[in-house]
Formats: sequence, C-alpha cells, structure tokens
Amino acid sequence: MGKLFGTDGVRDVANTKLTPELAFQLGRAGAYVLTKKTAGAPRVLLAKDSRRSGDMLEAALTAGLCSIGAQVFHAGVIPTPAVAYLVRRYNLCAGVMISASHNKMADNGIKFFNSEGFKLSDALEEEIESLIEEINTTGDNLPRPVGEGVGMINQVKEAAKDYVSYLASTVFGLNLDGYKIALDCANGATSEVAPWIFKKLGAQVLTIHNTPDGSNINDKCGSTHIESLQAFVQAEGADIGIAFDGDGDRMFALCENGGVVDGDVTLAICGLDLKERSQLAQNTIVATVMSNQGLEIFCRANEINLYRADVGDRYVLEKMLSDNLQFGGEQSGHLIFRRHSTTGDGILAALQLVAVMSRKKMQLSELASVLETFPQVLLNAAVPNNRKHELLTNPQIQKAQSEIESAMKGEGRILIRPSGTEPVVRVMLEGRDKSKIENYAKTLVDIIQKNLT
Repeated sequence: MGKLFGTDGVRDVANTKLTPELAFQLGRAGAYVLTKKTAGAPRVLLAKDSRRSGDMLEAALTAGLCSIGAQVFHAGVIPTPAVAYLVRRYNLCAGVMISASHNKMADNGIKFFNSEGFKLSDALEEEIESLIEEINTTGDNLPRPVGEGVGMINQVKEAAKDYVSYLASTVFGLNLDGYKIALDCANGATSEVAPWIFKKLGAQVLTIHNTPDGSNINDKCGSTHIESLQAFVQAEGADIGIAFDGDGDRMFALCENGGVVDGDVTLAICGLDLKERSQLAQNTIVATVMSNQGLEIFCRANEINLYRADVGDRYVLEKMLSDNLQFGGEQSGHLIFRRHSTTGDGILAALQLVAVMSRKKMQLSELASVLETFPQVLLNAAVPNNRKHELLTNPQIQKAQSEIESAMKGEGRILIRPSGTEPVVRVMLEGRDKSKIENYAKTLVDIIQKNLT
C-alpha cells in the first residue's frame, strides 16, 4: 500500500483513488486510533468544504465512524480551522474535515484533528495507515459494536454561528465602520462565514466568488487565482482585498492599489506589530524554507529572530509548540496565531491584519512597505506520485542543480521538493535577476520531467 497521508491529510482524486471504500476505512481506523482510550461512546465532529464529492465521502466516513461506535456531529460546510476550534469548544474526542483545500474540484481530502484541535502527528498517521494496511491484508479486526453500541448522527446547527463568535473574540473591540473590504471566498468553505464576521464588525463588505455550487470551488478564483480580486479591489475602491482558499485555512491580502500581500509580508506586518505590543514570544517568528530572503533581512533589521521549518503549517506549528512560540506561518498564506488557534486560519489572519491597519491608521500598502522581497520564481514539474521522491537521489537532477547554483555565485538559492499534496515537484528559485532565475527554473523543470516521467 502506498503512503496515504501527505503533508495535509489524505488527498487525491475523489471516487478514483480517494474512494468511499477508503473513506469508510479511514473512518473506522481513525476513530479507533483517536478514541481508543475514551470512556464511553466517542464523539467526533465531521465537516466539509463545498465540493460535490463531499457528500459522498461524508456518508462513507460517517458509516465508518458509527461502525466503531462513535457519535458523529455533522457541522456542514465550514472552514477547516472551524473544525479545530469547535472540537475544543464542544469537548469532543476528534474532528474530521473533508476538503482538498486549494486543489481543483475533482480532488478531495480527509484530515483529522485530535481532541485539542491539533492536526495529527506523523506517528498517529502511520498508526492509522498500518491499521488500514492490516484490514486490506488480513481482515478487519477492529471493534464492531451492536445494538445500542452503534453510533448515531447528530446535526450541529450552530457551528457557523459559534465559529463567527469565536473569530470576533480574537479582535475584541475592533470597529471596522468606514472600511470597505473586498472578499474572494473561492466558492468554498468561507462563503458564508467570512462576509458574516466582517459585516458583524461594521465593515462594508463586497464579495465575489461566494456562490458555491459544488463544482466551482477554486475555479479561477481564491488565493491561488487573485487576478479577478485585484481588478475588483481597484474598481470598487476597497481598502483591502482578501482571498481565501477552498477550505479557508489560508489567505492572501491585496493592498488598495492591488499589490499582493503574501504570507511573508503578513508575517512581517503582524510580527512587528506583536513585537511593538510586547506580544511576540521570545521576539521570534517561525517561517518555512520557502520564505523569502527579504524576510530574513527584515527580521534582522527589527531585532526579530526567524526560525525556518519544513513546508507545511503542521511543521511550523510543531516548531512553535516545541519552543513555546506564538506566531508563525507560510509564504502561501497559512498563518498561525497560537494565542488564538491551533492551526492556520485564513479569516482569523485577515482579521489580525485589518486590526493592525486600524490600530496604526495606515493603508495596507504603507504597512507592506516594511518588507522588500527578492524576486522569486515557483514552478511545478508534473511527475507521478510514486516517482517524485526520486529527485533526491537522481544524479542528473543533482548535477543540474549544482551547476545552476554555481552560476548564481551565491546571490540566490534553489529549493526543489516533492509536493505533499499533488503529483508534482515544486521548483523554487530566488535571486536578484528575475529573468535569469525564470530561465534556470524552466531548465530544472524540463530536466526533472525528463528524468522522472
């Protein structure tokens, strides 16, 4: 059996590789691993994003969970970070989110949260995988309660409302009267709650891509396709634009002039604000290996420590937990404010960013000017999932990377890594001359695809 879990749960094409049968097994194995020490019937929250395969996988997962004896609490379509919060609020044993985040509509995914609202450790994921492998080879020997021991479904009608109340509590006293805020909800899980919270705080809210129909999630919209929001912000004269991804665990912001504020810039703006208010633990920000060199220069200039973790908000969080740090995130827009949340939360991050604008009475473009970034090129090399890890040992790829690094003469860097969520190898180059690094990146993509496909 191939490895099921990537950097953000199990994710693949729905009904082809991520089948109802696999979802059922994940429900049984996941519930068993996460609740085996629970006294009485385990209680598990289950939610989904707006893609049409969510209903199918929800039904299969629910059957698997109930067959172990779990009481399943259906929360409907809500963002991933809402699951992490509501598990804690409702004192449940675990949470499960059905989503493929920023992926195309045909994909879907399943990610688990423990009773404290944290994504699972590698060890727990491996335990779930081992159980499923055992089921497929020697049979299913997990518990099968009968009669009153079989689990049931409970509908959680207040899930979205409770999440919005929690979001408001993270910016207590913030009044956005007079602000015009443009939102791109990616036709996904934030389509209801994102406009709700900003209106609740008094802003004039303008929305695009917030009419999910099951098929239009992430379709030329959201945080990975910000072009329509850029035009919308400038046409409407908005003070800020905010683009979420399909499951709402990340966001990109846009200045009033359409300029892009990615996760690195948000780390700089909010990190400096936290430091100035003596709320940045150990004066330290946690970023990833993908973060721009400009962020390092900014941190040194402002006497802020910068730690780099592996790619994936779970690894950022692991570093934050191990060193008792409070703020970190990814260039891709996953931002973790540990004082408020156990995972990346796009709406919460947007609220914190707008709160800085309000406190300092500055436009976002002014705030963003604190960080000067180096040109960076990110390309994907399409390769089969079962071969993408070969890049680490392939001599032709290693030789090409070494030659390009020598040509850059120490004025840039290369990062090549297999994606944890898609059948691609990510190629990132950073340097002073954008045209050169674009050519270098294309060369590397060609060599990777030639050697791994």
